[in-house]
Amino acid sequence: MGLDWPQAWLLGLPIAVVYGSLALFTSILHNVFLLYYVDTFVSVYKINKVSFWVGETVFLLWNSFNDPLFGWLSDRQLLSSQPRSGAGFSSRDVVLTRVRALGWHGPLLALSFLAFWVPWAPAGLQFLLCLCLYDGFLTLVDLHHHALLADLALSSHDRTHLNFYCSLFSAAGSLSVFASYAFWNKEDFSSFRAFCVVLAAGSGLGFLGTTQLLKRQIEATRRDRGCPGLDLDGGVCEEELPVGGEEAGNITLGQYLRQLARHQNFLWFVGMDLVQVFHCHFNSNFFPLFLEHLLSDHISLSTGSFLLGISYVAPHLNNLYFLPLCRRWGVYAVVRGLFLLKLSLSLLMLLAGPDHPGLLCFFIASNRVFTEGTCKLLTLVVTDLVDEDLVLNHRKQAASALLFGMVALVTKPGQTFAPLLGTWLLCFYTGHDLFQQSPMTPVGSVRPWPELPAPAPAPAQAPTLRQGCFYLLVFVPITCALLQLFTWSQFTLHGRRLRTVKAQRQNLAQIHTLNIKMV
Repeated sequence: MGLDWPQAWLLGLPIAVVYGSLALFTSILHNVFLLYYVDTFVSVYKINKVSFWVGETVFLLWNSFNDPLFGWLSDRQLLSSQPRSGAGFSSRDVVLTRVRALGWHGPLLALSFLAFWVPWAPAGLQFLLCLCLYDGFLTLVDLHHHALLADLALSSHDRTHLNFYCSLFSAAGSLSVFASYAFWNKEDFSSFRAFCVVLAAGSGLGFLGTTQLLKRQIEATRRDRGCPGLDLDGGVCEEELPVGGEEAGNITLGQYLRQLARHQNFLWFVGMDLVQVFHCHFNSNFFPLFLEHLLSDHISLSTGSFLLGISYVAPHLNNLYFLPLCRRWGVYAVVRGLFLLKLSLSLLMLLAGPDHPGLLCFFIASNRVFTEGTCKLLTLVVTDLVDEDLVLNHRKQAASALLFGMVALVTKPGQTFAPLLGTWLLCFYTGHDLFQQSPMTPVGSVRPWPELPAPAPAPAQAPTLRQGCFYLLVFVPITCALLQLFTWSQFTLHGRRLRTVKAQRQNLAQIHTLNIKMV
C-alpha cells in the first residue's frame, strides 16, 4: 500500500529542513525562559533572597558540569580505537540513537519548561528543581542536536547547509519573545500561563513528530550506506596525519582527557571560545544598563523594548547572510573577519565618543548581534574538531556529543565572569556600585542584580557613571577582539589541513563500513 499524500510530502522534505526545524522547538521555549523566569519567581511567586541565591549557586554548578557528564554517558562506548577487524557501531546506528534521544528529551524539556509557570511547591524548592530539570533536558537536547550536525554530514558545505536551516528556524522561534509581550502581566498571570502551555504543547509535539519523521527519512535514504551524509565529498590527500597509538578497546575518562590535552587546535579553540562566551553574556547582562545610561534621554521606552526584542532575532537572520559566506570562504576566514569588524567598530566608537546617539544605538545593537552570530557559527568549528579528534585518535566513531560537552565545560565559566568582571570594572573606574541600585534584571543572565534599594546617586555622579558605561561598552570588545585574533591565528584546522582531516575521516568511515559488511 502506498503512502498517502501528507506522508509522502513529509518524507520528501530535505533532511536539512527537518533537522533545522528542531531548533524551532527549542528556541520558542528558551527565549521566553531567559526573559521571564527571574521576574516570575521574584515578582509573582515572591521567592526570598536566600532561596534565590541558593538556587542560583546550585544551578551554576550543575550548569557547568552536566555538559561533559551527559556527553560522557552518551559517547563513552564510541571512544575505543579503530578495531583492526570486526563489527562496531555503524554511523547510521549512532545517528538513529541520537534522533531517538531527541524524541525523548525534547518533550521532557517542554514539560520542565511548563513547570516554571505553575506553582506546585514552596517557591525556593520549585526554583531549584525547575532550574536543574530544565537545564538538564536543555543540555541533552543541545548536545544531541549539535552532535547530529557532525554525524549527518562530513563536508563543510553540507554542515553549513544544515546550520543555515537551524538559523532560519531559530529566528522564527525567537518571535515568541514578541508574542510574549502581549500576555505578560504580573498582576494577572493566567493569560501568560496559558501562553506558556501553548508553547510547551507545540514544542513537545513538534519534537515527537519531527524526530519520527527524521528517523524514517534516515532509515529510508541511508539503509544501504555505512555512513550517513548529505553529499560527502571525497578524495584522498597525500598528507598523512599522526594517529593515536592506543590499542583497540574502551578508554577511560583520564585517557580521553590526556588525548584532549594533546589536541592543540582544541586548546586554542576553547581559549578563543571562552572569550567569546564571556563577551556574549557581557552584552546580554549589560544591554539594559547601556540603554538606560547612554540612550535613555534619546530613545523612548518602546524603542528600547524593540531593540531588546530584535536583538534575539537578528543574530539568526544575520547568520543567513554569513553562512553562504562560510561556504565560499570557509568558517575560519568569516570568523576572523567578524573579529576584525568587532575591533574596527569599537575603535570607531571610541574615537567618536558618547555624544552621538545614533551611532551609539547602532553600535550597541550591532555589537550584540554580531557577537551572538559569531557564537552560532562556532558550532561548525566544533564539528571540524570532532573530525580531527576522530582522525588523530583513530576512533571507531566520532564522539560528537562528548566533545561538545568538553567545549562547554571549559567555556561556560565565561557566563559567570561576565557580570562579575563587568560590575567590578564599573565600580573600579567610577566608584559606583551597581549592587546598591534598584532591582534590575539583565536579559539572558542567570543571576539578576540583588534587590537592595538605595538612594539614587547624586547628580554630580551621573556624568561619571555615563562615562564609565561608555568606556566599558568600547574597551571590553576591543580587549576581547585582540585576544581572539591572537588565539584564532594559532588555530590551524582550516585550508589544506581541514581538507586532509575530512578526507581521512571519510576513508576511516569507508574502511569501517567494509569491516562491518565482512562480519
